[in-house]
Amino acid sequence: MKAIRAFWAELTLKPQGFTMIIAGFLPVFAIIAMFPVVASIIGHFHDDPNAAIKVPAMVTAPGYAIALLAPFAGVLCDRFGRRRILLACTFFYGVAGTAPFFLESLDSIIATRLALGVCEAGILTIVNTLIADYWADRSRRNWLMLQGIVGPALQPAVFVLVASVAAVRWNGGFLVYLVAFPIFLSMYFFLFEPKREQVVAQEGTSAVEAPGPFPAGAAMLVAAVTLFASVLYYVFIVNGSIAWKEVGVTDPLQVSTLTVIPALFIVVGSILFRLVSRFNNAVQIASFLGMLGLGLAAIGLARSVTSMQLGMTLQQTGAGMAIPALIAWSQSKFGFAHRGRGMGVWTSAFFLGQAISPIIVGNIAGAAGSMQGAFLALGLVGICGAAVGFGLGTRAPLRVAAA
Repeated sequence: MKAIRAFWAELTLKPQGFTMIIAGFLPVFAIIAMFPVVASIIGHFHDDPNAAIKVPAMVTAPGYAIALLAPFAGVLCDRFGRRRILLACTFFYGVAGTAPFFLESLDSIIATRLALGVCEAGILTIVNTLIADYWADRSRRNWLMLQGIVGPALQPAVFVLVASVAAVRWNGGFLVYLVAFPIFLSMYFFLFEPKREQVVAQEGTSAVEAPGPFPAGAAMLVAAVTLFASVLYYVFIVNGSIAWKEVGVTDPLQVSTLTVIPALFIVVGSILFRLVSRFNNAVQIASFLGMLGLGLAAIGLARSVTSMQLGMTLQQTGAGMAIPALIAWSQSKFGFAHRGRGMGVWTSAFFLGQAISPIIVGNIAGAAGSMQGAFLALGLVGICGAAVGFGLGTRAPLRVAAA
């Protein structure tokens, strides 16, 4: 308890921090909020012969918009400021998100989901930009850890809320997007536009004072590493049920029950990130790649429920470390003048990984003869990536300036 009180006392700008943590959950919210109601929406549009294809596409449509438009959101963020664009994106997120409640055309609903993705591209890019603007390294890592804890903690409540509302009306689940409006109000009253001079004084780096041209090389590195990590991150999320089936567990309810405890380790991973963040970025990235790789490989080799749960525990721990570690590293690559574009590149690469991961995994599974074979192969790839990261990390000072 003493450590928790000390941690709480150390946090600064708490209203701003918690506002952005909740806002950063909105892009994830847009996808997970729909999974409990996919079947009921397909049932409502049973007269459309393509409903079984269109409805899942409707669920994932925002992700494609994010992957395409996040860099442009970053350009606008750097050129015109953070706050007002974030306010606009959050307000229209609420409008686009709830619009399907009033629509009866599946094609129109898909169009609103694409508009939702446009808003999400701005929200995720600017939230991660502002976290870097508002706080220097140590405080920044504290808030990134909290972001990794709060998001997963909210997911069960979202599932229950959506399912409850959807039980009343087939499209009632879309009303949960009304949550954007109180978040908008919190942004309006608490968030402020960061000033260049304040960020310079806080970070004390000449790179922020004299920005120069956009660091395209750093952006390409961020995109490549993030895309690689994102492909591994989504292997279990998309294909985990197939791996469970190959072990002999086919009942969806049983799968859900068996994964409850291992899934909690994503929160453990966020806490572990904060402990590992005292070391340099290469070590941080290598740590989560190693944990992800070991977990995926263990799932690939599993022959029992217990071994599957052990593999998933490792994989979820790595997943909990992944996003905060990637964001912290990416934020360090860009000064104030270019940070929006830099985080736009990160956002685009991460969601592109979400889109292509199922394709890559499916092809590897076909070549390996099973989904577990694909898990094992990609787990070994993650372990190799971790080895490279640790090798690079030991060539630089291991500890960061402020742990």
